[in-house]
Amino acid sequence: MGEAMGRVTVVGSLNMDLVARAPRLPKPGETLAGHAFAQVAGGKGGNQAVAAARLGAQVAMIGCVGDDSNGATLKRSLEAEGIDCSALATSASAPTGVALIIVDDASQNAIVIVAGSNAEVTPASVEAQEGLLARADVIVCQLETPTDTVRAALAAGRRLQRTTILNPAPAARKLPPDWFPLIDYLIPNELEAATLSGVAIDTPEDARRAAQALKAKGVRNVIVTLGAQGVLALLDGEDEAGVHMPSPRVEAVDTTAAGDTFIGGFAAELARGSAVRDAIAFGQRAAAIAVTREGAQPSIPHRSEISA
Repeated sequence: MGEAMGRVTVVGSLNMDLVARAPRLPKPGETLAGHAFAQVAGGKGGNQAVAAARLGAQVAMIGCVGDDSNGATLKRSLEAEGIDCSALATSASAPTGVALIIVDDASQNAIVIVAGSNAEVTPASVEAQEGLLARADVIVCQLETPTDTVRAALAAGRRLQRTTILNPAPAARKLPPDWFPLIDYLIPNELEAATLSGVAIDTPEDARRAAQALKAKGVRNVIVTLGAQGVLALLDGEDEAGVHMPSPRVEAVDTTAAGDTFIGGFAAELARGSAVRDAIAFGQRAAAIAVTREGAQPSIPHRSEISA
């Protein structure tokens, strides 16, 4: 494979992650003694931008931080990765977004997000960056910014004939019907796929049915991430039954940002011109490394660490 770098533009969220480790996740009303704490750069948009940059893409970020120490830290961390922050706005009134994360000894997590300045990423923010979007090979969105902003980004991608990826996270409700034809790659996890499709998911076969229901709505490709069970991909022009691609086997330490690492790696590889299945496998190998490390962005590997 050559060394050419594709271009990825991420429209999305930036949060400061406040991460506590505890023996287990607390029950409602319960106070637990934790055994570690860390404050690290995060947010799905930021995580996916960092992942794409470390894994081989030229990356630009469209987002918004607060005029505070967290915002300054997040911007510096993106710039340190070589990410273009020319489209990163600073809110005069809202604080930088934060995520409160608890990780238990089984490597599962529970997360509460306070959007803060992420709510100020508007359709006008997207419209102002038409040139940046036009230069992208791949445009990546999530659902941690306002929904009308996400739709504007997807619509711009379709109009500009760019490849669009939507990670529908967090998926609290079904997507509007007019979104689906704007999406080239819909990449939910099993919970998000169940919410969007109405199909409960426990197995790859369940994920296949959910993916088929979502593809029928007009999405070109559906890739359901299943954690340790791998990925179920229903791809345009391939077998309607889809393909199940198992994950590499590793000893998981912290699953935070595993999905973001997969999406960033997949987007970077897709932007380089790789075949879709190869891009999926690359993203899986990157995510398998991420879960062996603690934290969100600190866990994301570099391209040089990914085996061929």
